[in-house]
Amino acid sequence: MRVLLFFVFAVLVSAPPARASECSDQPNQAAINDCAGKAFDKADDALNALYKEIRTRLAADAEKTKLFVAAERAWVPFRDAACNFAASGVSGGTIYPTIYAECLERLTKARIADFKAYLTCEEGDLSCPEPAQ
Repeated sequence: MRVLLFFVFAVLVSAPPARASECSDQPNQAAINDCAGKAFDKADDALNALYKEIRTRLAADAEKTKLFVAAERAWVPFRDAACNFAASGVSGGTIYPTIYAECLERLTKARIADFKAYLTCEEGDLSCPEPAQ
């Protein structure tokens, strides 16, 4: 039993750190903020690439394109407002940019998952606006 507990403890200690600590090895808060901002930028670039792919796929359907663009135009302010709220507990603090950027990254990654689902729908999936090609 002790060997098993030791093994479980060793695995937990050696597990990769959570997202919040990926930038924690930086020398100061400004560098941590920059690291978090770059992580968000990477996610945002991935989202933009998927957005363009979906727009290309929808090019022949003006109505669906209009709906998709409207949804994204509504989602961006929602994301920003949600992250302003999520980071409001540290408003004015030097950690605010990190908390805000981590929220932006998290919500953007969730949106990426949505976009990937749109791009991989099965034929006959009525909940999907555009079946996979």
